[in-house]
This record gives sequence, structure tokens and C-alpha cells, in this order.
Amino acid sequence: MAGEAHPTSGVPGAVDREELRVRRELFDIPEGVVYLDGNSLGPPPKHVAARMQEVVAHQWGTRLIRSWSEGWWETPQRVGDRVGRLVGAAPGQVVVGDSTSVNVFKALMGAVKGTERTEIVCDESTFPTDGYIAQSVASLTGLKIRAAHPSSLDLTEDTAVVLLNQVDYRTGELHDMRALTEQAHAVGAQVVWDLCHSAGVLPIELDALQVDFAIGCTYKFLNGGPGAPAFIYVPKHKQATFENPLSGWNGHREPFGMRPSYEPDPGIARARVGTPDILSMLALDAALDVWDDVDLAELRQRGLALTALFREHVEKLTKLEVITPENRGNQISVRCPDARAVMDELIARGVIGDHRPPDVLRFGFAPLYVTDEDAVKAAEVLAEIIR
Repeated sequence: MAGEAHPTSGVPGAVDREELRVRRELFDIPEGVVYLDGNSLGPPPKHVAARMQEVVAHQWGTRLIRSWSEGWWETPQRVGDRVGRLVGAAPGQVVVGDSTSVNVFKALMGAVKGTERTEIVCDESTFPTDGYIAQSVASLTGLKIRAAHPSSLDLTEDTAVVLLNQVDYRTGELHDMRALTEQAHAVGAQVVWDLCHSAGVLPIELDALQVDFAIGCTYKFLNGGPGAPAFIYVPKHKQATFENPLSGWNGHREPFGMRPSYEPDPGIARARVGTPDILSMLALDAALDVWDDVDLAELRQRGLALTALFREHVEKLTKLEVITPENRGNQISVRCPDARAVMDELIARGVIGDHRPPDVLRFGFAPLYVTDEDAVKAAEVLAEIIR
């Protein structure tokens, strides 16, 4: 996946047009559509439909219940390891299942269990569900919750856990995982990282940075499909003491022992809860095939090139304010009056992004299928609408 710099981007290792064209052909994207909403829902790789037909017709339709013992049961851990490779986690530390919200709850409850500390610190600009779940955990445990920006956390020995987003969902700002994790650990606090807008965007080093817990979704840049199961990372050294607050039968040491008391699995399976959604999980498994030979470092450079190219053209062609800082994920956010109406018109003209009230247009750039031509066209159509 080597690339060469786009002549106007100023970013090394930028965009190999031919390689992008070939990658784009792996995805089902309607002809003429510029798709810049992969930060909300990634498009399906073309082979997923055929794979799911085989799952329904053969694994479910022919093998019936036998498929549980022919691979289904281990799917959450197997697919978890595939996701783990993309977030810097060695095998046996990521499990796929449940929703992002449920996994945030598991991670936060696991982090505060038995603590004598008194506060949970939550990223003040977090995606709302993280804040809602943090409030629930605080209510259930009697801890206080304090909102703070990642640039001014003001952590103390009262801080039990910090919940942070690696990439801000609204502005696209990328936060320093290494520095913020070290800051939390310096006061003896744990940290839970939300990777929803960074998984599939850049190299992540959960193991190397000694992250305590991480969660993320798979339907954005990982293209797992609407409602695809989320994931949770629990490092090996924490698994023996991690208490899943939802002690469902799938997390039991002997799930088919049907014992009256709960005894957790000794490994990452203890983060499982109920029966996994096999159809959605196998759709995700199929979608992950497109990542098998992707170099994340090269992908990162290409994402930076695409976002720089789009920013350059938006600033040249319009007077709109780009609110995404230079330190960013694969997203550019633009402040725009009447953002909803403008986005509706963009979509009507075949440029699909999204907006966040009251005045932010969001554009997500997934280098596996977004080209530099897409970036330029999107900026030009935006300029036409604004004019």
C-alpha cells in the first residue's frame, strides 16, 4: 500500500491514486457518490453479501445448531483478535460483542470496583452515550463525576478512572494517548479509552502504552455494518481481577455446566455476557478481510493527505471556518450556518457527510475507498452550495 505524496497536500506518503482505485472497487458504493460518512457508518465490502448468504444458507440452514460447536461459539474471541491487531493488542485481550454503551459500562465498573477513590473524570466533549453511562456508573457506585477537557484534566489521588476519546467525534481532534495515559497513571488512576473514531484510522498501541481498558465500535471505519457488535480490551494482567458487572452465562468458566453460581472465565471470555449476535458478528468478520494486508502507518499518512487536501480546498473556495485542528483523525469538521440544510443539499448532489447541531458539518475520510478526487469534488460542491 505504498503511496506517493499528492503535489498539493504537503503530507509525505500521501495518496497512490491507482491503489486507491483498486481498494475502492472492493466496496459497494453507488456510482457517482462521494461517501464521506464512514465515521458514522462504513460501506459494505462487496464480498460480505455472498459470505452472509453462505452463513444463512449453510451454517444456519444446513448445519443448524451444530454450527455452535463448529466455530460459532469461539467467534467473539476470534474476531476480537482480528480487531486486536488493528488496535495494538496481542491475542487474547479483545472480545467482540454487545454495544459500545454496554462495553463502556463494563469497563468503567471494572475500573472502579473496590476503589476507595471518589471521582470519575469524563471527557467533557465526549460522545453523549459515554457521558450517560459514566453518570449511571457514578450513581450506582456513589462516586462523583467530573467533566473536564483532555487538555486540563486536573487529576488527583481522588481520581479512580478517566474516560477519554482518542478522537473527538465532533471536531476530529486527536488526543495524545501516551501522554494522557501516563498522566492518569501518575496519580494512580486508571484510564478507559474510547476508540470509536480512531480504530481503522491510525496505528494504536494499547499494549505498548499500558492502557487499562479500551472500547470501540466496528461499524464506522471498520465497515462492520449497522449495529455491528462493539469490542472491549482487557489486558492480560488485568483479566484475573476484572469483574464484569453483567455476569451473564457466556462469561462463565463453564457456560454449559449450568451451575447455579457464577464463576468467571479466567481469560478475556469473562468480558462476554449473553448469547452473541452471530449474524452481525460474522458480517463483521467478513468485512475485516479488507484489512488483512493493510499497513496502518501508511494508511495514516494517506488519511492525513486526504484531509489536508480537503481542508486546503475548503479554505480556498469558501469563507467557512475549519474547526478541526492539525492534530486530527480522519475527519474534517466545518462550521457552517444552516448546517443541516447545507448537508441535505450536499447529499442531494451526491456528497454524503453529516452534521452535528447547531452548525457543524462533518466529513470522514476513509482511505480504503475515498480518493483525492473525492476530496476535491466535495469541497467544490460545498463551495457551489454556499455561493
